[in-house]
Amino acid sequence: MSDLIKTPEEAPDAFAALASPVRRQLLMALRAGPRSASDLARGLPIGRPAVSEHLQALLSAGLARVERRGRERYYYMDPRPLAEVGAWLNTMLVNWTRRLNDINALDKPP
Repeated sequence: MSDLIKTPEEAPDAFAALASPVRRQLLMALRAGPRSASDLARGLPIGRPAVSEHLQALLSAGLARVERRGRERYYYMDPRPLAEVGAWLNTMLVNWTRRLNDINALDKPP
């Protein structure tokens, strides 16, 4: 099967990964550039093992990538899946904006 077309079973689920506020916070931190898991954990109210689990979910969803540097692993944000999420959200926004405009038009006198 093409790399662009994936079945639901094999496609990474960026929406599931983004559902977690902790993962969204990790992605926000990674926007500035690569960070180690230890560095990322310092800014969160959860332990290092929990941060590692959240990072693994981001990796599995394709939202992050990792690079080993000596003993440390550095995590990077990968924005490509976010573009797909954004495209889906824009499609939904166009649809719902049209519907809301239709409803508003019904409320206005002729």
